[in-house]
Amino acid sequence: MKKKAFAIAAAVCAVATLVAGCGSSSNSSSTSSAKSGANVLNVYASEPQNPLIPGNTNETGGGKPGDLLFARLVSFDAKGNASNEVAESITPNDDATQYTIKLKDGWKFTDGTPVTAESFTKAWSYTANAKNAQKGTSFFSTIAGYDDLQKTDGLKGDEQLSGLKVVDDKTFTVDMSQPDATFPIKVGYLAFAPLPESFYKDPKAFGEAPVGNGPYKFSKWDHNKEIDLVKNPDYKGNDVPKNDGINFKIYTSDTSAYADIQSGNLDVMETVPASATKTFQKNPKVQAYNKAGSVSQTFTIPSNLEHFQTNTEEGQLRRQAISMAINREQLTEKVLGGVATPAVDFTSPLTPGYSDSLKGSENLKFDAAKAKELWAKADAISKFDGQLTFSYNADGGAKPIYDAIVNQLKNNLGINVATNPMPTFQEFRDAVTNRQIKGAFRTGWQPDYPSPENYLFQLYASATADGKGSNDGDYKNADFDKLMDEAYAAKTTEDANKLYQQSQEILLQQLPAIPLYYSNANGVAATGVKGFEMNWQNLPVYEELSK
Repeated sequence: MKKKAFAIAAAVCAVATLVAGCGSSSNSSSTSSAKSGANVLNVYASEPQNPLIPGNTNETGGGKPGDLLFARLVSFDAKGNASNEVAESITPNDDATQYTIKLKDGWKFTDGTPVTAESFTKAWSYTANAKNAQKGTSFFSTIAGYDDLQKTDGLKGDEQLSGLKVVDDKTFTVDMSQPDATFPIKVGYLAFAPLPESFYKDPKAFGEAPVGNGPYKFSKWDHNKEIDLVKNPDYKGNDVPKNDGINFKIYTSDTSAYADIQSGNLDVMETVPASATKTFQKNPKVQAYNKAGSVSQTFTIPSNLEHFQTNTEEGQLRRQAISMAINREQLTEKVLGGVATPAVDFTSPLTPGYSDSLKGSENLKFDAAKAKELWAKADAISKFDGQLTFSYNADGGAKPIYDAIVNQLKNNLGINVATNPMPTFQEFRDAVTNRQIKGAFRTGWQPDYPSPENYLFQLYASATADGKGSNDGDYKNADFDKLMDEAYAAKTTEDANKLYQQSQEILLQQLPAIPLYYSNANGVAATGVKGFEMNWQNLPVYEELSK
């Protein structure tokens, strides 16, 4: 979802996007007692990086409540299958360069105002408009008029995407600047949520107390403690809750949260602390879940970092050397206790078009001798005598992973490396967003919609760099961009997936990020909780929970 930048535990996420779907931040158990009263679920969460505005949310702290507050044109079931939600129909023309969207009757926001075609077109334009500096901007890049809204000179912030035309209250059309066959799925992402007119009067106030149209409505946000949502009685969509509300409890320690699960002071968490990965499935005090997942864990080295530039032979040699010096099997088995799978690509095993035998995947296999050889070749081009640091948020359980990575690089490559933990996920993500980190940093991706495009274009296309999206390393490659355009225009999903695989061969050579492992969908629930399962994003299906 949002970038899935996750705050989560190392046992589950090393995050990034989010990009990114894990979360972590925690009060001690003494301050996280269960909410009393009706059928309300207390669930594990992290403090959102930003106010709860759909188009400016690209990490899981804000994405989890945001997804429950705002219904979009389509929704996804637990397996990632799309169904119309607010949309009655989404109809493309012959070459997918225009879509006609009709809305269902009866939808309204929790302030009582109707959801109309303009609720979507104005919200999408606001997010796409560079003047408003929204993190979801790049998701609208294939809509006609997007480029005009990226020219910040003279923009006021209320200019509209020229490709959006309101036909009537329940109908609008979308003209694309290029074919985009993923569009009918992409609109299920949070950034495509509609917004009520009250948003534009005071966006800042709205972000602290959002008004949505989803299965839940906002109740309160006690910063760094909890976000409280209650069931929306007027919601008539696909995901009617089986509970009365979701209370997101904000933790800074996954270990404290796990203790609260066992004692019944917390109901659900979508991660397991490193100390419990080998025992949680046998623990009688919890309900355990551990299945193959869709979250990709990586670390990113800025593409313009001296000696590590992705467009130079020296930089590519160093990135490949670092990747080959990491023993992913050892990380997943010894450090993560078997709740992850070594990465062989930039998507996930649950992603359509996934392949475990792409050209260049050998760069993700452990080979200490080859790593030393490549590093020596890089030094022959330009000697590197500096230190490479690895930054991560200290409140998410990532320490064991990055301690292990640094030790492996010292032992297997003999280079000067060190960890650089930052106190909180919010501070860490702010430093990434503001390009303040001058070394490698923890990244990861929880998918927003089930397509390789979501992992590839959104993280590595030129259009999503420079703060316009989730390309935090500011990677740019014209050949990669061309393949993205060709995939958008593909006539079939199979043809598109072949192009996405070709694009990954470029990434596997240049390694703008270093894939580490795929996090399993794993977590725990208290014994009295019913309906505990995890979805295609490695997140609990909150609407199905009850107790």
